[in-house]
Amino acid sequence: MASWPVLSVTTFLPIVGALLILVLRGSEDAVNRNARWIALWTTLVTFAVSLVLVWRFDAASAEFQFVEKARWLGGFASYHLGVDGISLPFVILTTALMPFCIVASWESISVRVKEYMVAFLVLETLMIGTFSALDLVLFYLFFEGGLIPMFLIIGVWGGPRRVYASFKFFLYTLLGSVLMLLAIMAMYWQAGTTDIPTLLGYQFTRNLQTWAWLAFFASFAVKMPMWPVHTWLPDAHVEAPTAGSVILAAILLKMGGYGFLRFSLPMFPLASADFAPLVFALSVIAIVYTSLVALMQEDIKKLIAYSSVAHMGFVTMGIFAANAQGVGGGIFQMVSHGIVSGALFLCVGVIYDRMHTREIAAYGGLVERMPLYAAAFMIFTMANVGLPGTSGFVGEFLTLIGTFRVNIPVATIATLGVILSAAYALWLYRKVIFGKLEKPSLAGIHDLGWRETLVLGPLVALTILFGIYPKPILDLSQASVTALVNNYNQAVRGSKAAALQPKPE
Repeated sequence: MASWPVLSVTTFLPIVGALLILVLRGSEDAVNRNARWIALWTTLVTFAVSLVLVWRFDAASAEFQFVEKARWLGGFASYHLGVDGISLPFVILTTALMPFCIVASWESISVRVKEYMVAFLVLETLMIGTFSALDLVLFYLFFEGGLIPMFLIIGVWGGPRRVYASFKFFLYTLLGSVLMLLAIMAMYWQAGTTDIPTLLGYQFTRNLQTWAWLAFFASFAVKMPMWPVHTWLPDAHVEAPTAGSVILAAILLKMGGYGFLRFSLPMFPLASADFAPLVFALSVIAIVYTSLVALMQEDIKKLIAYSSVAHMGFVTMGIFAANAQGVGGGIFQMVSHGIVSGALFLCVGVIYDRMHTREIAAYGGLVERMPLYAAAFMIFTMANVGLPGTSGFVGEFLTLIGTFRVNIPVATIATLGVILSAAYALWLYRKVIFGKLEKPSLAGIHDLGWRETLVLGPLVALTILFGIYPKPILDLSQASVTALVNNYNQAVRGSKAAALQPKPE
């Protein structure tokens, strides 16, 4: 097993499933049925293989593990994969959520099923590759490649304004990433390599750190998304199919936070320290402003989309607090948000499949006809609010503690976001679930079916488990987080000490 390329197998196994689906032949019904089953089994096997990574991972080490390296592109770049305590949680989150997306699409997607499943499997490979790439060129190809299948998922299987939403999503994220490509080229010219572990130990000049940080920030801030470049997200969520919204919120948004942790903080520590007040300001605005915007929404998906922007504000705030609590809390918050927001969009999909509307005003009194659904929706809503005992509380609490240690006013204002999140989440729950069942269209609505229970049940369990027992995720990332924070602080202190040294005359 020591010589088994487990990371490459995990990364590219979905592509094998996609190729199998592409060669399917026969009647349309047979092809659609086989495509669904191949996609489901491919994602389940990929998840099972990825668990080997957790089983064999040494959580006490901050080094990259399961490293695979080969010459590529004539030596200019390398095929270099590996994971540490920062990237592994996101790899597992990706492989764990994909089977839920396939099952959630089982009946709701009936047109071009074969192409839909291929797009999802290709997207899975690109997402796993983004989190496991240890070469800048390879990372960029995976990072940007994920835009294409997501663009198609929104544009082909989305709602009435799907073309507008897909192009807005594509253009926003692509334009930001062009600047990142220029920064990657500048880093190569100065360091002579695109190898990420080598670059993590390289000391870039202060000037290059500043410009490279801004270029990477342009890409990651759009991906998160941070205020004010967040406007593509609500449109993309509203038009995307249910499973598309799940992946968008649960995985694709986390690539921005992962980028800050992998590149901005460790490679450009001096620039990160300089720009931390800017990130704090943008994070606080995102937390408060988008929470207020969420209060005004009439579409359930749009409300949850704006809440995602607010929750990502806690993540960026915690990461740039640059201490163990802030960074560790940011990672935990991203994993928790991946589970909770994905589950919330699945809950929206449940009632949308029955009523074909996401308007809040179209619902009310669902608890009378859908008690199981009301219970599941309540748990995810409470987690979204950050109720103690749910996974949402742990991440927010740690990021606030981390920020409080470095900037009390920012942490104090951000705490208002917790109150506002309770306001919009509980308002939504009351309008949809409680009240009298007066609308005639809701009289025949039925509760969760076995397939929907199979999807939401494990997510309920994980939300409560990680709220009561967050140790597995925190322990997995602790060594890598400690090393990242120590190296960052050492670089910043060294720069300050050098600035205080008297200059020779």
